[in-house]
Amino acid sequence: LRAARGEHVERVPVWAMRQAGRYLPEFRKLRESHAFFEICRTPELACEITLQPIERFDLDAAIIFSDILVIPQALGMTVEMLPGKGPSFPQPLRSPEDLERLPSAVDVHKELGYIYEAVTLTRQRLQGRCPLIGFCGAPWTLMSYMIEGGGSQAFPHSKRWLFQHPEASERLLQKITDVCVDYLVGKVHAGAQMLQVFESHAGILGKREYFRFSLPYVKQIVQRVKAALGDKAVPMVSFARGAHYALPDVAQCGFDVISVDWTITPEEARRLVGDSITLQGNLDPCTLFSAKEDLERDAKDMVSRFGCSRYIANLGHGMMPDFSPDSLKVFVDTVHQHSQDLQSNTKS
Repeated sequence: LRAARGEHVERVPVWAMRQAGRYLPEFRKLRESHAFFEICRTPELACEITLQPIERFDLDAAIIFSDILVIPQALGMTVEMLPGKGPSFPQPLRSPEDLERLPSAVDVHKELGYIYEAVTLTRQRLQGRCPLIGFCGAPWTLMSYMIEGGGSQAFPHSKRWLFQHPEASERLLQKITDVCVDYLVGKVHAGAQMLQVFESHAGILGKREYFRFSLPYVKQIVQRVKAALGDKAVPMVSFARGAHYALPDVAQCGFDVISVDWTITPEEARRLVGDSITLQGNLDPCTLFSAKEDLERDAKDMVSRFGCSRYIANLGHGMMPDFSPDSLKVFVDTVHQHSQDLQSNTKS
C-alpha cells in the first residue's frame, strides 16, 4: 500500500497474479471435491484458497480468490467452468436483441454478496499480515466473453459487434460498467484494501477501438469508485494487457498503479507514465520455467531497472498451472533480497 501511494518502502513489495491457483498442490486437492464456482460462492473455501499462497510464500499481498466472470453471472448469464476448456457460456449474446435478456438493474449485494463475505472473512483471517486486493474484469474483457461464449484467440464474434453494432456495444459496456462500479465499492466496504481492474483483452483491439470501447469505461470505473468511496478510497490498479500505446492516457485516468506486461521495458513504461504513478510488473511468467540461477538473474535485472521507489514487483500476467511452487518462492525471495541490497548500497 505504501508503494502504491509512492511512500518509502524498505524493500520492493511483490505478489503474483493468479498466486492462488492450480500450480499449488493444496489447491488441486481441494478442487478434487469442489467445483470451481462452488469455491467462489463458498466464503470459507474462497478464504482458504486465498490464504494458501500466503502461508507458503513471503508475499506482500493477498488477492481474493474469485473470477472476473461473476459479473456476467450477476447479469443473469450462465457461466460454466469446463475441465480442459475453461469458461463457457451456454447462451452467449449473439445479437443486440439478446441484450433484452439482461436485467435493467442489478442488486450487486444480493447477487454477489458471497464474495463480500469472503473478503470480510479473509481480511479477518489475515490479521494484518498483508493487504487484501479485490478485483474485477474491465467492461470490454467481460463483454468479449459474454458474446464469444468462452475463450478465444481473436474473439471474432465480439469484435464483429464493435463494427456492426457500435451503439449496442456501448449500451452493453455501460451496463457492465455500472455493475463493476457497485461491485468494487462493495468490496472496499467489505474489507478490500486495494483494487485491480483487469483489461486482459485490450491487446486484441486496434487503437481506435480501444479508445472508444475500452478506455472510457475503465476511466469511469476508477473515477466513480473513488468518488463513491470518498475518504475511504483505496489505491487502484489498471492492467491493460497489450495496450502499451495507451499508457500515457491510462496514466491520466486516476489510477494509482499501472501494471504492465513483459513486452515493454521498465524504462519505456516509466517514460510513458511519468514519475507520479507506481508501476507494477512485469516478469514474463514463463521465466518461472527457468533454472534457479537464471530466474534469480532475471528477477534481479527487473528490479534494478524498475528501481525501488514507486514499484510493485509482479509477473507480466498470471501464474500457470504447470509452474513449480518452488519457482514462485525463488522469485519472491529474490525480489526482496535484491531490493534490500540495492537500498543498502544506496545508503552506503
